[in-house]
Amino acid sequence: MSNAPPSERIVAIVGRPNVGKSALFNRLVRRRLAIVHSEEGVTRDRLMAAAEWLGEKFRVVDTGGLSLMDRARTGDEILRATADQVQAAIEDSAAVILVVDLTAGLQPLDREVARLLHKAGRPVVVAANKADLPGQDEQADDFAGLGYPVFPVSAAHARGIEELVGAALKHLPAATGEAEPARLKVAVVGRPNVGKSSYINRLTGRDRVIVSPVPGTTRDLIDVPFTLKTADGAERHYWLVDTAGMRKQGKVHESVEKFSLFRAEECVAEADIVVLVLDAEEGPGSQEKKIAALIQRHHKACVVLVNKWDLAKDTAVKAADYEERMRQELFFLGDIPVIFVSAKSGHQIQRSFRVIDAVAARLQTKMPTGVLNRVVRDAFARSQPPFSKGRQLKFYYATQTGQNPPRVTLFVNEPELSTPTHQAYLTAQIRAAFDLAGVPLVLRYRSSHGEKGTGAR
Repeated sequence: MSNAPPSERIVAIVGRPNVGKSALFNRLVRRRLAIVHSEEGVTRDRLMAAAEWLGEKFRVVDTGGLSLMDRARTGDEILRATADQVQAAIEDSAAVILVVDLTAGLQPLDREVARLLHKAGRPVVVAANKADLPGQDEQADDFAGLGYPVFPVSAAHARGIEELVGAALKHLPAATGEAEPARLKVAVVGRPNVGKSSYINRLTGRDRVIVSPVPGTTRDLIDVPFTLKTADGAERHYWLVDTAGMRKQGKVHESVEKFSLFRAEECVAEADIVVLVLDAEEGPGSQEKKIAALIQRHHKACVVLVNKWDLAKDTAVKAADYEERMRQELFFLGDIPVIFVSAKSGHQIQRSFRVIDAVAARLQTKMPTGVLNRVVRDAFARSQPPFSKGRQLKFYYATQTGQNPPRVTLFVNEPELSTPTHQAYLTAQIRAAFDLAGVPLVLRYRSSHGEKGTGAR
């Protein structure tokens, strides 16, 4: 581990399991990002988020508990990987908060973690957590032997947090004054073990998230910053979000996994782009259809990655044939780009993100009003508009009313005359005219008399 002081303003939170690391993390970032649960080993990867305290901005990293985890349930592989993630978080940080449980007293594992931190050479402050009442503060003296300043705090009740943060902030490098670049959020979703974490690690060139064959390895949403440098030297910034494997509800029994699934679905709703990862050997199934429907319902841009394509190299399966059959299975995904990749070998990995970047650019498509109106008028002329009770839908004017995703408002005589079939037809015509592959288009109908009309995708 390098002892050179990092240049970034990062504070890592470490400690043994169930001392309140994730609760403190959520308190510092002022949002419930990390899953808090009494089960041991819930947090495994590094979670990073922005924070602002005492007028200063910095980033906070939550880590998994350092312990002898239940090997029968999690396996040594996850245990080792969690420890590696903690080591990486310490190395990247400029200061560390060591969290201990004041009510449990000083434990041997607390000493082990402190020994690791002394070896790393990072500035450390100790958060003696669960000091919910002022009368408990004296118990913090039990941890003085760890060799670091100790602060009695309560992450649950926000006691002592400012004093703790103030002590940690003293060790951070000076702020540069540069604003954090705006980043689009790319949610990587799919069933368990299709290679979501492996894809992110291969793309970023670092073992940033834990990869394991154990189902349910990823639980929290893991945000990984990624910057794409274009041929002209420009930079575009993204958050890659690794999500928990989305299994059928009937197979989800543990409360932690249920909450992980809920967070993954919530992430789809909040993302700018969703990358749906499939296993090439297993192909799309009922769960992929449900995920695709979720993507469609939230009007999200999408790219499909068929991972583990290296396993098909010795077979007679052709990518074009595979894609044709897959589009028949997931017919409602329309013109979404499909890329065949291998996170293991690196096949098409860089190209895949170029495709994702192209889809991101389409989210900001601007449709000139004149061109848009010509496209819609031509579409109405080529297909007879809907009739109902002797009345026919008439088009007057169209205008773009939003981006990410593109939204178009159509002014018509009577919005209720519109039908799903005609809406789908108009959507296809506009998408083709403006090259919106992979990007949803939201159509809204308004009465030419000013009354609000119906909306449709």
